[in-house]
Amino acid sequence: MSTVNGSMQTPGRCEAPVPTPHSPIAGWFADPHLVATDDGFVLYATTDGIPDWGAVGFHAFTSQDLVHWKDHGVMFALDGRVPWASGQAWAPALVVTQEESFLYFAADGDSIGVAEGASPLGPFGTARRLVAPGALPGRAIDPAVFVDEDGGAWLHWGNGEANTVRLDRGMTSFDAAAVRTATPSGFREAPWVHRRGERCCLSWSVGDTRDADYHVAYATGPGPFGPWTERGVLLEQAPGRGILGTGHHSIARVHGRDEWVIAFHFFGERGDGFHRRVRFAPLVHRANGLLDPVDPTVEARVRA
Repeated sequence: MSTVNGSMQTPGRCEAPVPTPHSPIAGWFADPHLVATDDGFVLYATTDGIPDWGAVGFHAFTSQDLVHWKDHGVMFALDGRVPWASGQAWAPALVVTQEESFLYFAADGDSIGVAEGASPLGPFGTARRLVAPGALPGRAIDPAVFVDEDGGAWLHWGNGEANTVRLDRGMTSFDAAAVRTATPSGFREAPWVHRRGERCCLSWSVGDTRDADYHVAYATGPGPFGPWTERGVLLEQAPGRGILGTGHHSIARVHGRDEWVIAFHFFGERGDGFHRRVRFAPLVHRANGLLDPVDPTVEARVRA
């Protein structure tokens, strides 16, 4: 994977103003969920720029190179297909199988649902609620699904508490008695699990999305339930480049290659929590199974 990296100025009295950070996705979007397919990438994201996180639908984007993106508009909305929710549509998470696609999402600030679709771009049917308010520890937001090499699928979610459960074969239900709650240090929200070889990585967001120091930490373990060994910070701000509040990420492996990308949101000029933008950076796995700290100033680009 080749990359593009801008120059960095040394702070000083005569230095130019902090540059406006670049995002290849036009407009305000957050909580990016990146999926690699055999013909490119699909991205779903929270629609941002709305006071008090009041979005009611999710845009979908596609790209061949992570640089040039097509906005397909709102692919799923909290309309008649979500009878149990009316607002605060957050954190879409897409899973693509050979037969169909599944879109997981948070709504009403404390519920998680899932809708089934014919393709990554839908159309999606009526959503069922997977997690109801107060049913399990923590706040029911920020879902993500890890599909392991054996085809088993695990749902991860939470704010304040991190929850994990294996999904049933149909991908739209689980045994509530099987949910495990294991909250790592500093955990705020947005748990994510991926595997490379014999080792899984759990990563999560620390702090508040309105704060410049909002960042991502990670841990390693043998499987999607851990046990986890915490490894420190994975991604954090680059204030000299105006990239602040780096968090709520997703991680994708480029189809057919051992190359990895991390998608995340950030803010530059406005830290009110709902004026965020999306970036993509290379994610590097070391030979010892750990991860290199991510440089948020480097933009990922798929090799032609």
